[in-house]
Order: sequence, then C-alpha cells, then structure tokens
Amino acid sequence: MERIYFDNAATTAMDQDVLNAMMPYMTEKFGNPSAIYSYGRETKMAIENARKSVAKILHANPGEIFFTSGGTESSNTSIHASVRDLGCKRIISSPIEHHATLHTVEYLHKTGQAALSFIKLTPNGYIDLQSLENLLAESDDKALVTLMHANNEIGNLLDVKAVGELCRKYNAIFHCDMVQTIGHYPINLHDIYIHFASSAGHKFHGPKGVGMLYVNEDVKIQPLLNGGAQERNMRAGTENLYGIVGYAKALEIATERYEQDSQYIQELKQYMIAQLRSTFPNILLNGDAEGNSLYTVLNVGFPLTDKSDMMLFNLDMAGICVSGGSACSSGANSISHVIKELYPENAANIVPIRFSFCRHNTKEEVDTVVAKLTGLV
Repeated sequence: MERIYFDNAATTAMDQDVLNAMMPYMTEKFGNPSAIYSYGRETKMAIENARKSVAKILHANPGEIFFTSGGTESSNTSIHASVRDLGCKRIISSPIEHHATLHTVEYLHKTGQAALSFIKLTPNGYIDLQSLENLLAESDDKALVTLMHANNEIGNLLDVKAVGELCRKYNAIFHCDMVQTIGHYPINLHDIYIHFASSAGHKFHGPKGVGMLYVNEDVKIQPLLNGGAQERNMRAGTENLYGIVGYAKALEIATERYEQDSQYIQELKQYMIAQLRSTFPNILLNGDAEGNSLYTVLNVGFPLTDKSDMMLFNLDMAGICVSGGSACSSGANSISHVIKELYPENAANIVPIRFSFCRHNTKEEVDTVVAKLTGLV
C-alpha cells in the first residue's frame, strides 16, 4: 500500500542533497571536532562553516548561534537560563504552547522558582496582545515572555515584532519557539527585539536530533549541560557533526526554495480547504486557517459521531498519515490542549485532524484523502 504523508509539521522527509552533504562526515571525515590533529580540525571547520551559514540566513552573528539536539533542548535552555541567570522571577506564556515550553514553565512554577501567568487568547486562537501588555504592566518583577512564532497544531502566527516591542517597553526577556517557522519563512533575528529563538532541523527536510538555539549577544547565560567546552562552553558533549552539517544544508535549500515552495504549498492548502468544504459543509477550520496562518498547516474539526471517533485509526489503516494534535503527544489518549482552549465548552464533541504539507504533496493526494474521509464520516 502506498502511503500518503500529511504530517509534515511533525517531521519531514530528509532531502537527498542534505544526506549527500552529511555522508562524508559519517564516513571518512569522522574526527572528533575537539581533537587538535587534522581529522579534528577539518570537522571543527565544518561546524564553524555551518554556523556561519545559519547566521547569515537568519541575519544573526555566528557567535549567537549554538547547535543543540533540537527544539526541546533549545527552549529548555532558554527558559531555565532566563530564571536562573537573568533574574526573571515571573514567566508569561500562553496555554497553547508546545509542551516543550508548557511543561518547562509549569515545572519552574511548581518548584517555586518563578510565578506563572497565561495570556488570554482571542476567539480564533491568537495571542491577545492587550492581555500580554496588561500582564507585563501589572508587576515590577522581571519577566520572561515565552511564546511560539507559529502554533504547531492550528498554525496561527504570532506578531513577533509587536511582542518584542512590548518586551522592550517593559524590560522583559523574550524567548520565541520558532520550530515551525525557521526554514519556512525569511527571518531576520536582528530586526526583532528578541533574546532567544529555538529551531529544529527535521521540520524543514533536515535530520532529526539536531537543532539551533539563538542567544542574543547581549545576553550572558550559563549552560544547561556541563562537562565540556564544546559550543564555546555553552553545550557540553561531542557535537552532532553530521547533524549540524545537515541542518545548515537543509536551511540553505529551504531558503533558496522559499518563494516557489511556499506558493505551491499555500495553493495546496487552499485546494484542500475547498475540497473539504464542498464535501463536509459542517466542518470547523480550527484557528485562523485562511488568515495569518502557517501555509503548511491545516487543522480541521469534524463533528463527533460513532464513525469519526475512529477516524485517525481508520486513516492510518488506509495508509494516510495525519495527526490529531502535536506529534509529541501521540499515544496520549486525550483531547488536544490547544483544542480545549479554543472550545472550552465543546472540545469533547470535536474530532480535530491536522493535515500538514510539504513540497512533495500533490492535489491527487488531497483528492484521495478527501475521498477516504467521505467513507469514514
């Protein structure tokens, strides 16, 4: 059975050119980057070239780019350091963040290390900027604001420049989870008032197990992991050499292809919305699917029926890969926390399905999925 993969917000297929760039560092160029002999020097050079490439694309300085194991580690480092090293006694976040952020801020709150406040949402799932300003204004304690650039379940985009300016006004630290947007949009980190940004290579056709943490050069923090001087004393442990090379190559390709890929995928998303609406007139488009939203993500709410309750399982049996929420929650038999926040009174009566696209998907695949859904609903 040929599979249809519509879960690209969870992870993407690695690009062949990315694998080709990585292969020499998995075979003959295997030296430890900390070694002083030639094998080590050539791999150290590969990492620094990757750092320069990433910094140039994101309009940052190479000294502000640190390679990590992924978005979760990058966000954890930023949040913990803000409380431990930067004097933040208060955290302001939203109830629809990725669990890498949500669980971390809840842990710091439960252990008494920081107060925690959640921003109100607008009815269609945006961060209410007036609520954010009210929270920033009501306390003299230094605050960390940690918000995602694009919601990984419903796709709503954050006005990062506006949030940054509020953080500047109230002298707050700003961390942004950009896991769903770096590699999908042109981003100029020096054009935003921001202290930390998180990214993961597997979201834009790069390898899993490698990510990036941007730390603004004006910020001085201690490492999350200790035990070595790697990453300029910021992350102990032998570097994920081929992962770092692959991350940089994937970001280069994504940047080169942005115009054509974003237009193609946006048209595919719009096509699926039209097909679904004509077939299922009573569906919900969760979030602001046709507004300021990720072009890669479409979250659809189907009414709960005897059939729709098993929809994800039946789609999987038909070779169609989609999700009901964040991939990091798969296996948890509960309603998405994002959907609960959007529909506090009615979430149990909605079956959310997230379709997320990449350049490899086609309209023929959309037609096949819609036809299969017709038989399931």
